[in-house]
Amino acid sequence: MSVMSVNNFELNVLNSKILLQKGDITKEATDAIVNAANNYLTPGGGVSGAIHRAAGPELAKECAKLGGCKTGEAKITLGYNLPAKYVIHTVGPVYSGKPSDKAYLEQCYKNSLLLADKKGLESISFPSISTGIFGYPVKEAAKIAINAIYDFLKTINSSQQSSLKIVKMILFSDSDFEEYKHAALQLKNKI
Repeated sequence: MSVMSVNNFELNVLNSKILLQKGDITKEATDAIVNAANNYLTPGGGVSGAIHRAAGPELAKECAKLGGCKTGEAKITLGYNLPAKYVIHTVGPVYSGKPSDKAYLEQCYKNSLLLADKKGLESISFPSISTGIFGYPVKEAAKIAINAIYDFLKTINSSQQSSLKIVKMILFSDSDFEEYKHAALQLKNKI
């Protein structure tokens, strides 16, 4: 693991890397970006609204044909006007403090990564899922996200050669970046 700059952080996982960056997910030129979507896959506020605005109306039209998405699941569409080729839509839990919240949030990351790997994608960028209007505390969400991504990459790279080489967490605020960096440092100390 190495610190690249104040707003960049890297963790190596076998043949893959987890990168933390402060930025705007709609500007990411990775193979796929992840949309923190609602169950209907309609344009919303926050990350979802920004992604839909940047992608253009074709994204909403394709999403309308997918029949929605259950919490924890993931579906893929084209990226349209985005720099990313694809958008992977996943629905995070609305925070309630129940143990199921963690399981659903882990599934968002794992199912998105599994979909990207099955599609043969080499890079993917995630936002901080469920920490906006869905109210998930960032500190808890960061730990869940970093551990879920690490566990997925370690498992898949141990059993087979994954196509995924770069998994980015794109954090919009300095405080979110610091929480994710702290979670990555805690993980590093355990491995």
